Amino acid sequence: MTPFKKAILFVHRWLGFISGLVVFIVSITGCLFCFQDEIQDALYNYRHVEVQNKPYIAPSLLKAEALKGRKGATASYIYYYGIDRPAGVLVSVPKQGLLYVYLNPYTGKIIHTESPATNFFIIVEYIHLYLLLPAKVGQMVVGVSVIVFIVLMITGIVLWWPKRKSDRKRSFTIKWGGRWRRVNYDLHNVLGFYATSIAIILAITGLSIAYDWVREGIYNAANLGKAYPEEKAVFKSDSTLIGKADTTQVIDKALLAARAGSPKAEMYLIYDDATKTGAIGVTAYAQTLHYYKSDSYSFDKYSGKLLNRTAHEQKSAGMKMNNMNYDVHVGQILGLPGKIIAFLASLICASLPVTGFIIWLGKRKKTKSKKVKTVVHRRTVRQHLPTEH
Repeated sequence: MTPFKKAILFVHRWLGFISGLVVFIVSITGCLFCFQDEIQDALYNYRHVEVQNKPYIAPSLLKAEALKGRKGATASYIYYYGIDRPAGVLVSVPKQGLLYVYLNPYTGKIIHTESPATNFFIIVEYIHLYLLLPAKVGQMVVGVSVIVFIVLMITGIVLWWPKRKSDRKRSFTIKWGGRWRRVNYDLHNVLGFYATSIAIILAITGLSIAYDWVREGIYNAANLGKAYPEEKAVFKSDSTLIGKADTTQVIDKALLAARAGSPKAEMYLIYDDATKTGAIGVTAYAQTLHYYKSDSYSFDKYSGKLLNRTAHEQKSAGMKMNNMNYDVHVGQILGLPGKIIAFLASLICASLPVTGFIIWLGKRKKTKSKKVKTVVHRRTVRQHLPTEH
């Protein structure tokens, strides 16, 4: 092995020790989360409602129903997940925390209420993002480990890549008939190679969710450094009716306007800013539970005036890349095949720290065994050397 590869091996080994446990946890939770929508749809009846030939209940009525009997509670986010799915209101209750209140979008009847702390997949998501540590600490630990993991994947390719063309065919396949240590070695190297490109994409999109600087980097890179200041503008109310007008009905008008502007959208998210100088935002998503293609609207909270509309087609390449980030991260950008690819890549990533550790243990035992043999050999030789008189 050349001095360069020895240095790469040293870096690869010790970075693996440092990040291995976190990479394993993050990868396993990523596997579990890939199919969370499909699994929850199969397990929970409240995630589907019977389609009715009538319009949705107004968001102001859904909000009022969700807040009923919850003193001091507020609700800023309202979701219409689709014609055959419930509407959801995210409620913040003093001393109790957040609650997801699901309602029938045609009748306004509450069909399910749950705390995020009791949902298995939300707990899995928290582990994936923060390891159940305090958010800032957990995010830092996970973020650093993921960055280290990207370095590990690159150094792993450098170490594994065969020098001779004749070795490449053997290097791209797992020798299932070999001894278990050989199979383990192949599992680490061959599967690691095949998963590298997908794993790096999953890692970068994960970092983009966690860190603004990664998101900005992707945005700037996709836009080739060109600035689009209108995409970062924050729209605020300029109405003279601030503090005077009844804003209850404005949120209803905002949804109607968004539905008229994006009639083919399947899912709508309404953000009702709680501040006096804020606006009401509505995002119309092209497909239920997919977040890539969307049209964004901002309305004056007090007059209902449309402040801004940004259609998916008008967005810059950088904004589109950021919008598709979640769908890429969980694989659903390519539908079911994409989710399967993301699941398998995550599973391989989880296996790499384990197979790598086994390789290290095996080499360590070999080194000890060689040292013992050397000592025994020297003693034996000394015993048979002629003695001096």
